[in-house]
Amino acid sequence: MDAQTIFGNNVRQARVASGMSQEELAFQAGLARSYMSDVERGRRNPTVKIVGQIAAALKVSASVLVEGIPEDIAE
Repeated sequence: MDAQTIFGNNVRQARVASGMSQEELAFQAGLARSYMSDVERGRRNPTVKIVGQIAAALKVSASVLVEGIPEDIAE
C-alpha cells in the first residue's frame, strides 16, 4: 500500500471515530469536500501544511495520520 492510501485510511478512521462527516471535516480544515474525498481515497498527496490542517480539525497529532507509513517507502 502506498503512502497516500495509508494516510487516507488513517484520516477516514480518525474522522469516523470523531463522529464528523467528510463535509464537516473539510469545512473545519478549510478544504473543499471534494479534496477531502480525494485525500481519503488516496488520490491526493497533501502538503505538510494540509496534513497539519486536517490533524488540527480532527484534534489529533499529525503523527496519528501518518502512522503505518514505512520510512523507506519509495514511490
